[in-house]
Amino acid sequence: MSSLRVKPAKAFDQQIDTIAPDKSISHRCAIFSLLSDKPSTVRNYLDAEDTRNTLEIVKKLGAVVEEEADFMKITPPASLSEPAEILDCGNSGTAIRLFMGFLASRPGFYVLFGDKYLASRPMRRVADPLRRIGADIDGRENGNLAPISVRGAEALKGYVYESPIASAQVKSAMILAALNATEPSLYREPHLSRDHSERMLRGMGAQIKERDGAIEIHPVTAPLEPLDITVPADPSSGFFFAVAAAIVPGSRVVLKNLSLNDTRIEAYKVLQKMGAKIEFVLHEEKYEPIGDIVVAYAPLHGVTVHENIAWLIDELPALSIAMALAEGKSVVQNAKELRVKESDRISSVVENLRLCGVEVEEFEDGYAITGGKMHAATIDSHGDHRVAMSFAVAGLVCGMAIEDTDCIMTSFPNFTALLSKLSEVQYGD
Repeated sequence: MSSLRVKPAKAFDQQIDTIAPDKSISHRCAIFSLLSDKPSTVRNYLDAEDTRNTLEIVKKLGAVVEEEADFMKITPPASLSEPAEILDCGNSGTAIRLFMGFLASRPGFYVLFGDKYLASRPMRRVADPLRRIGADIDGRENGNLAPISVRGAEALKGYVYESPIASAQVKSAMILAALNATEPSLYREPHLSRDHSERMLRGMGAQIKERDGAIEIHPVTAPLEPLDITVPADPSSGFFFAVAAAIVPGSRVVLKNLSLNDTRIEAYKVLQKMGAKIEFVLHEEKYEPIGDIVVAYAPLHGVTVHENIAWLIDELPALSIAMALAEGKSVVQNAKELRVKESDRISSVVENLRLCGVEVEEFEDGYAITGGKMHAATIDSHGDHRVAMSFAVAGLVCGMAIEDTDCIMTSFPNFTALLSKLSEVQYGD
């Protein structure tokens, strides 16, 4: 599959219970299992290229992974192996940055790398604060670009660090380093980023506390308890179908068993503010709140998005499709982080919306969209799975051809199968 062609859809009413498992939580399940001395049990682990790469890295570090029909058992090694080959993170910024933090305080020599897109993403935001507490990290452009080498130490120094950006990846890397530090650490960010790491690690017994708007992390003195977790469906993946229901007149979708973590459903709240009918139904809460999200069509209107950007950064490409079809002007600000995702997502979104006849003004930290209509076009995903899937969803309204779509397999392998239930989808080479 290197291209997709999507035809306009008729009104639909669908219940979807096969949304891809959450990628962020799946990565963390594999990595965090190494913090215990007992096997972790993980159900509903995402079977996609990026998360498979993370599992392979965990194996190369000495873990034993046993996969059964409905669960996975990850048995950590007594001590990490020092692999004689590079650790391939594929397309995943989450994997490479979290492994940097984890391996920096584990004896051994490690080299982290990935595909050509990951090789262009900035790593100094993690490498620099880790170096300041004693980590030995190097890479191209003074440690800013992969391949990244990590020569792990027995322990790093405790720290007080104020991050200039709200990033769950940076925060998670620094928390993992702090768990093996010589004294307690304090991490502060300008706004709360997604908090899966804190929730999961606290559930494993780590002492991670809120203190005066910061996160206090105490070093572990013994292995953590193993995970026993069912990975919820990914609300970021589900959001593509939320947008689909919101833009196709007369449509409705029920998205089953998603994480309802407040830091993960902000995009749904923005869509609700635009006029879509949305209901959140909580079912359970252990590591994460889990439940259903019901979305129904209603006429959309423009909106300004400039707060809680870290909570919806991944959903902004899909949200831009809703904005392009809403009446009035929508503005996205404070989203400069989009420039350093799998593609420069500001540039990718703006370029492709213009191809679809949408009036867009580009800013350094976002864009302004004058909505109301789109027309069919052939767009380039730039190797970015979220751009590819967002414009595939737009095709449900006006038809669309998307080039370079192999990237969809990295995060949402059954996306096109689900999309084909809503309209006709054609594949090409």
